[in-house]
Amino acid sequence: MPMRILVTRPLEDGEAIAETLRAMGHQPLLAPLLRTDFHDGPEPDFAGVQAILASSANGIRALTRRTARRDLPIFAVGPQTADEAQRAGFIEVRNADGDARALAEATMRWTVPDKGALLHVCGEEAPGTLGDTLAGHGFTVWRCALYAVHAARQLPAEVQAALEERALDAALFFSPRSARVFCELAEGLPLAGLTAFCISPVTAKVLKESVFSQVAVASQPNQAALLALLP
Repeated sequence: MPMRILVTRPLEDGEAIAETLRAMGHQPLLAPLLRTDFHDGPEPDFAGVQAILASSANGIRALTRRTARRDLPIFAVGPQTADEAQRAGFIEVRNADGDARALAEATMRWTVPDKGALLHVCGEEAPGTLGDTLAGHGFTVWRCALYAVHAARQLPAEVQAALEERALDAALFFSPRSARVFCELAEGLPLAGLTAFCISPVTAKVLKESVFSQVAVASQPNQAALLALLP
């Protein structure tokens, strides 16, 4: 059954998901609640680095703006990040198919601390879960914040109108932060008819279940599992 679905990802990723939703027969509406600003600067220092940890596709996009090197292995958190690295031309890309904890566990299977440091390309707001976990197992992890993510201050006018008119069936949430921003900006709007589809339990926890008709959580923390929830 076709659904009218709100997509809350940043614009570039949201447009790609919208194409997929249309192919599935759904009607997407974009609500880019987060905006990515990539930092300018010199090439990161790769001396002593054995591999690059990428916990988001934006980490890859930011990295390719700062270096032409494609020879270092990429350890990617999930399929979207791995796909971005492959499109960028990186020679060796491995996919942990999960979240930060899954990437830490996979990294410990893929390599050992003695081979060198791990460079974590990330945003300024990225939590330290990945680095802390690996450091606890003897790895040296260098954090390299190459971009910042800023929250929208208001909903797009067409999104607010659609919510007010109860013209949507569902909303997709890909991170705790985007879910939190949506709840703040949509406060007071009628959401009772919406189903919230969440990429992870942590994301779902941000939402007030009583506000939505249903809150559903993907079986795995990746886009494919999230979209598999749709009828």
